[in-house]
Amino acid sequence: MLIKHSRRKKKPEGYTDESPRRSRIITGKELDELEELNIKLETLVGLLSEKGVISNREYASNVAMRLHEISKAKSFEELDEEI
Repeated sequence: MLIKHSRRKKKPEGYTDESPRRSRIITGKELDELEELNIKLETLVGLLSEKGVISNREYASNVAMRLHEISKAKSFEELDEEI
């Protein structure tokens, strides 16, 4: 009495060889530069946080302060140009 183990994966319910899913190839959406840069930065911050190099809370606080500083500086530059 031999027991055969099938190494084939079980096909999903409703799957046929003529299924449109078989012929359709799904590719990723093209990311623009800003989206790609954002993802890279999020990944880097996540890795640094996991390694204990930086604190997510401290990073978020520093980024918020820096964005506020730059925003104010640009606003003053625009006001200065108008005057």
